[in-house]
Amino acid sequence: MAWLRLFSRTLKSDKPILRSLPKISSFSPNPNPNFTTRPFSTSFLITKTPDKFKKKRKKPESARTKPVQHDSTRLQHFESLVTRDAHFRFLTRSKEFITKQPDRILRLDEAGKLYRELGFPRGRKVTRYIPKHPLIFQTYRHSDGKMWLGFSDFMEDLLEEERALMDSMELDRVNRVRKLLMMTKDKRILLSKLHHTRLIFGIPDDFRDRVGKYPDYFRVVTDQDGNRILELVNWDPNLSVSELERTFMVDEDKARRAFKFPLKHGKELELEEKDTRKLNQLNTLPLVSPYSDGWKLDVWTLEAEKYRVGSCTSS
Repeated sequence: MAWLRLFSRTLKSDKPILRSLPKISSFSPNPNPNFTTRPFSTSFLITKTPDKFKKKRKKPESARTKPVQHDSTRLQHFESLVTRDAHFRFLTRSKEFITKQPDRILRLDEAGKLYRELGFPRGRKVTRYIPKHPLIFQTYRHSDGKMWLGFSDFMEDLLEEERALMDSMELDRVNRVRKLLMMTKDKRILLSKLHHTRLIFGIPDDFRDRVGKYPDYFRVVTDQDGNRILELVNWDPNLSVSELERTFMVDEDKARRAFKFPLKHGKELELEEKDTRKLNQLNTLPLVSPYSDGWKLDVWTLEAEKYRVGSCTSS
């Protein structure tokens, strides 16, 4: 066959096969004769791994950001509420700050400097956040040529509605503050502390001005440092009853189950229902009123710990 004849001629040839290869200089740094140098450079090739392909190192967990509670024990419904409120936290601070300004307006160039008062993160431009919330904020150009920031008409209506609700619930908020004063040691609280926690208890912003309308309930005094303190004038026994105590009067067993840590008893004990109740009293917290003088107990005693747990649960 043709290919056999060609193969036999090649074997019979006196010329060696390696003679057909190009001569490699003995001074060449590459001793491999099968490798031929190229006339162009390969220095432009990437020799390092790009950053996008590198494995990112995890940041060490911080005590400020690490959750105290394990993920398996969290309630996702409440976690979603916390996450949602974190996104709109700046809206609350912006509302509080702008409402205190004259005519509820603020110059736009000054708003960029007051990012902390408005609740915006540092480095974020206020002008970029305003268009994302057209129902809350609006900008307009004044006659002086400056841009001003204010609330929209929809937000103004919400503020008026909020004020009307606060006025209708004023007596309820007054009773709530009275109950807070009854739970304190000396029946007195700094007005600045009440103002700081006003959103938690639903207290209006101008509650410090409304205190003077109720001289039978409150008294404002000034300490040596110049701090204004709110004091309780008289004790109301009708208010010094917790919700759990009211339940206890109607259904004693239901109220005690709120402080119960049940343990399984062996069947070999053959306990009756009456005996089981007596054993469960050993691991049941006492019914504690948050209005009692629990501060008199030693801090690290078992009774003081039961008082703190019972007060937090019953209040």
